[in-house]
Formats: sequence, structure tokens, C-alpha cells
Amino acid sequence: MGVEKKTIKPGDGVSYPEKGDTLQMTYIGKLKTNGQQFDSSFRKGRPFKFTIGIGQVIKGWDEGVAQMSLGETAELEITSDYGYGARGAGNVIPPNADLVFEVQLLAIQKSEEGV
Repeated sequence: MGVEKKTIKPGDGVSYPEKGDTLQMTYIGKLKTNGQQFDSSFRKGRPFKFTIGIGQVIKGWDEGVAQMSLGETAELEITSDYGYGARGAGNVIPPNADLVFEVQLLAIQKSEEGV
């Protein structure tokens, strides 16, 4: 249970995000059971921006993306307890669904507070 990261393309191997950093990512999210795409930053036409480690995203992202270095592309396999759990998400992610995301870490803006 949790998140498993598989590197598709290595990053710089030096710059890793830390709690409180603001990140920019591209991603494609799919259901693990059938590969159906439910979300994509490409479809929205802009990278996704969030602060890591403070619960703005699902636990699988907070933990999986923290293992990535700048520029890395990876696949995150996320079990439902690290995703949306028994509640699912809207009409697109059913309850207890395992998820697969292809993600790329584009930018890390270091936290000024050092959270």
C-alpha cells in the first residue's frame, strides 16, 4: 500500500523538493484498472503548481514527488489509500481506485520559510 515510483527519464540527481517548496509539474492521471485517463495538465494547457508536503495534493503525490529530482519524468503507481480512498473523486475516479500518474518535475521554487 502506498506509492511506487518508477523513473522514466532521470532528473539532475541533485535538486530534490522539500516540504514547503512550490513545484511545477506536468502530469497525466489514469485509472490503474483500465488505463482510462481522468485528468491531464496538458489538456489544461499549463503546468500544475502546488506546495509539497502540506496536504494540497493526494498523499501519493506528496510522498512520490518528494523522491524526484529536477527534470525527472516518472510513473507513480498510487494505491487508493494514498489517493482518493473510499470517497473517490467526482464522477471520474471511483471509490477505492488505484491510480497511475506520469509526472515530470519542471521547477522547484524553494520555500523562503524553510518549513
